[in-house]
Amino acid sequence: MSYNYLPLDKSPLNFQQVKNLLAFDQLVSITFDAHHRITECREYLDKKLDNDEALFYGINTGFGYLQNVKIDKTQLQQLQSNLIQSHACGLGEEVPIDIVKLMVMLKIKSLSYGHSGVQIDTVKRLMEMYNAGVFPVIYTQGSLGASGDLAPLSHLSLPLIGLGEVWHEGKKMPAAEVYKKFDWQPIQLQSKEGLALINGTQFMSAYGMHNLLIAERLLQWADIIAAISFDAFDCTMEPLHPKIHSIRSHKGQVDTAANISSILNGSAIATQKKQQVQDPYSFRCIPQVHGATKDTFDHVLSVFIKEINSVTDNPNIFPDEDLIVSGGNFHGQPLALCLDFLAIAMSEIGNISERRTYQLISGQRNLPLFLVKDAGLNSGFMIPQYTAAGIVSENKQLCTPASVDSISSSNNQEDHVSMGANAATKCKRVVDNVEKVLAIELLTAVQALEFRRPLKSSDKIEAIVSAFRKEISFNAADRILHEDMVKAIDFVRSYNTELHEE
Repeated sequence: MSYNYLPLDKSPLNFQQVKNLLAFDQLVSITFDAHHRITECREYLDKKLDNDEALFYGINTGFGYLQNVKIDKTQLQQLQSNLIQSHACGLGEEVPIDIVKLMVMLKIKSLSYGHSGVQIDTVKRLMEMYNAGVFPVIYTQGSLGASGDLAPLSHLSLPLIGLGEVWHEGKKMPAAEVYKKFDWQPIQLQSKEGLALINGTQFMSAYGMHNLLIAERLLQWADIIAAISFDAFDCTMEPLHPKIHSIRSHKGQVDTAANISSILNGSAIATQKKQQVQDPYSFRCIPQVHGATKDTFDHVLSVFIKEINSVTDNPNIFPDEDLIVSGGNFHGQPLALCLDFLAIAMSEIGNISERRTYQLISGQRNLPLFLVKDAGLNSGFMIPQYTAAGIVSENKQLCTPASVDSISSSNNQEDHVSMGANAATKCKRVVDNVEKVLAIELLTAVQALEFRRPLKSSDKIEAIVSAFRKEISFNAADRILHEDMVKAIDFVRSYNTELHEE
C-alpha cells in the first residue's frame, strides 16, 4: 500500500488525482483547514439548536413527507440512527470495490467543506475505514437519484454505527467483526449527521468518475484499433487530410484525424496506390464519429469535476452567515443527463467498431472471406462478429435514457426525481460492453493485417501487433475463439496505449 495521501478539503479535486487514487492505492486525509471548517460548523449547529426553537428540516424534524413532525431534543441522536437503518434498502448486485472507494472518498470530500454539520469523529472514522481497507457492502439498486443516493449511501453509512457488512482483506464480514479487530467504537451520531451522510450524489458521482476513467482508456484504444483496421482494409488516407477538418473544426474531430494520421505515419500499406476512390463510412468517418464522442467525454467530465467539488447534502449550513438553508443540491439531474449522454456517445464507439469488423470479414479488398484459409471447411472470424453485433444491440437497448423518467415518492413530497442512479449503472454496462467490442475488432484487424504481408504498417502499429501476437497466435484453422476473445479483452485492459501516442 502506498503511503501517499490524497488531501481532501475545499481545494478543487481534478481528474488526474482521482486516477492516481485508484492507480497507486493512495490513502486519504482531510487537511487542517477542512478539520477546522468541520468542527466550526458542528459547534455552530450545536449552539443553534440549544438557543433556537425553530424547526430545521431533518435536524429536529422528520424526513420527506414527515418534515412537519417535530422531534424532541432527547431523541435527535436516535432520529439519525433510525434514518440510516430505515433507508438501507438496497438490492441487486454489489457495487464494485473501486467504485465504493470513490464513494467513500467523495463523501469525505463533500463533508470537508464544513457546510454539513457533521462531527469530526464521523469524518475521521470514514478516513480510518478507507485507509484500513474496510469498505462497506453497497448495492446497485435503490436510489432514485434525487433525495440524494439514499439507499446506497445508507449502506455506506451503516458501518459507522457498527452495523451492516464490509469487505476487508478479501472477505465479507459484519462490520462488528472489524470493529473488534481495530478496537473501534460505533459513532454516536449527532443531530443532522445521518441526513448529511445519506443526502448527496456520491453514488452517481463515483459511478460517473469510474465510467469516465474507463472511457478515457477505451477512446485511446478506439483510435489505435481503428488505425489497424484502416490499414488492414487498405483504406485511402484522404479522409484524414487536415484541410478537411479545418473547415469543420470540432475539436474531437480534428484531434482524431491528427491522431490516426500519426499512428499510421510510416505505413507502407497506407502509402501504396489504392484501387478504390472512397471507403465505407465506418472508415472514412472515423474522425467525425470518434471525435464527437471525445467532445461528449470532455463535456461530461467537466460536469462531473464540478459535481465532485460540490456540497450535495441538505440542508446546508453557513456558520459565518448564521444560516441553515434547505434546498435541493442532492438532485442528480445534471449527472443523470450526462450519464445518459456518455452512454449514448460510448455506444457509438462500439457501433462503428462492429461495422469495421463486419467489413474486414466480408471478403473485400483481397482479404479472404471470414479471414481464414479454406473458408467453408473453416468458419474463421464469422461468429466473433455475431458476438459483437449482439453486444452492440444490447448497448442500443441500454441507451434508452433513464433521465426522462420520474416516479413520485415520499407521499408526493419528492415528486420529480432524476433516476441518475439507473443512468449510472447502465452507463457502466455500456462502457464495459464497448471494451468487448473493441477487443473483437482488434482480434479481427490483426488477423486481417497478416494478409497484407510482406507490406508493413507503421512502427507504432507493428509494435502493438507484435505484443498482441505474443498473447494470441495467427488463426490458420478453426479453434475455440472464446479463448482468443478473452485474451484480447485482457490485452486491451492491460497494455499501455500511452506508449504509442504522441
